[in-house]
Amino acid sequence: MLKRRTFLRGGAAMAAAASLPLVFSYHRTARADYGALVPDPEGLLDLPAGFSYTIVSQTGDAMTDGYRVPGAPDAMGAFAGPNGTIVLMRNHELSPEAADSPYGPGQDPPPEAYDPDAVGGVTRTVLDSATLEVLASNLVLVGTIRNCAGGLSPWGWLSCEENVDDGHGYVFLCRTDAETVQMPQRIVGYGRCNHEAACVDPDTFVAYLTEDRADSCLYRFVPADKADPFTGKLQALKVLDQDTFLTTLMDVSETVECEWVDIDEPDPADDTLREQAQDRGAALFIRGEGIWFFAGAVYVCSTSGGPAAGGQIFKLVDRERGATLELLARSDDKDLLDMPDNICVAPWGEVFMAEDGDGDNFVRVLAPTGEVYDFARNARSDSEFAGVCFSPDGKTLFVNIQGDGVTLAIRGPFPAVEQPGTTGDDSDGSDSDGTTGNDTTGDGTSDGPAPTTSDGSAGGTEGDTGDPTTGDAPTTNGDTGESPATGDSPATGDSDSGGAGGDPAGCGCDTTRGDPLADLALAAVGVAVLRGVTRPAAVDDREPGEA
Repeated sequence: MLKRRTFLRGGAAMAAAASLPLVFSYHRTARADYGALVPDPEGLLDLPAGFSYTIVSQTGDAMTDGYRVPGAPDAMGAFAGPNGTIVLMRNHELSPEAADSPYGPGQDPPPEAYDPDAVGGVTRTVLDSATLEVLASNLVLVGTIRNCAGGLSPWGWLSCEENVDDGHGYVFLCRTDAETVQMPQRIVGYGRCNHEAACVDPDTFVAYLTEDRADSCLYRFVPADKADPFTGKLQALKVLDQDTFLTTLMDVSETVECEWVDIDEPDPADDTLREQAQDRGAALFIRGEGIWFFAGAVYVCSTSGGPAAGGQIFKLVDRERGATLELLARSDDKDLLDMPDNICVAPWGEVFMAEDGDGDNFVRVLAPTGEVYDFARNARSDSEFAGVCFSPDGKTLFVNIQGDGVTLAIRGPFPAVEQPGTTGDDSDGSDSDGTTGNDTTGDGTSDGPAPTTSDGSAGGTEGDTGDPTTGDAPTTNGDTGESPATGDSPATGDSDSGGAGGDPAGCGCDTTRGDPLADLALAAVGVAVLRGVTRPAAVDDREPGEA
């Protein structure tokens, strides 16, 4: 057994390891500077010595706007607010039939609901950054379906629908200063698909997006003009000279040169976005999930990728002269890393990974050295972790235990982070008060779109969602109106809010198979056949499941 928690990095290391009876990329003991996990006497969250948690909120709690905290808390983003506050934006991955909606007895959907028959959406919690006291909480977006992951942006929180029912399957922009539920702002240019997460390069406003399918693609949206960041071209990642490249076969430290191929119809009537991409040779990821932009690179999680279907972490460097995709890490043993989902990069460069696997779930950390270690364990249930993210000052880690409906704030001896001059520092593209996220230059002016007001005055027509950037959407009476998604979209098959019951993966796809390549129709003879495109599987001659 390996005695260090380092990744086997190709070449000689892989050859030397081939003789070992058990080969894996992770050793599951905590790193010395954090220490081993200490059992929680409350039976909720095990943490290293010196760390403690605060329960921020729980499903069913009353919010200050009269609604209640919805269930299935998923991805989150933390923004610097005014007067020493933290604004926590939180997705809720709820299907229409979910019982734990934001509505109490007798409450009807508000006129701002995107679809009155749906109950997914986004909540906003304002915290005192010193005490973590909840100062305010409210619903921002409602009427969407299965808001799974999302991402930070210069304009606020991006919330993504992991669903392709009629009129759904979009990314929504949510203001961080919204004290009441808002008229929805769809970003149709980001594509219609079974979305997972998003992130934005603050210098170029290029957005990167993942898709939670067993044969998903990785997308980017390139604005035509930074002054109009939601008008531009949607593209998919393709490996140079290799059509439909299978990223699940990559070795740790393997790097491939890439290019981007155009998507002609980003808003298809059916769930065909990835088919358009694959027709042009786009690379395939097995369930693309968490994504994070940090220090000029994009970190991407493939939840079911790799020989053990236990997960992969990629690093994408996208430059004008071309892009490269490197496999930083993979799980070769689910006992050591079990399907990482949401990810974030700490201000000091470590990748925090929230597991969504079977049995015990952990928050694990990938260090820049290649070490992987445990940081937290769900001691209460087998529910997944979700929403892992840091406060802007790096002192607080937020995370959800989704199935238990609990949002936690964790503090302790994290590495020190050099702080900007004020909490409302504009270096992250937020406004001077840190709330609206609309100042993308740091000079107090906006070169992005103006957010709508609560009455939708910035756009839209009477009776629709007030969507200024993208056209019509479902009206408040449930009619889909003139939404481009008028065809009979295949349902995702979700029977719950994700992570439980009939769809444990929360993606509308079967992830119970032991062979991660089965979902990609990898033939036993070593040839991948996908939608009429064939590629010899010469990049890796290992058998599925072989290290």
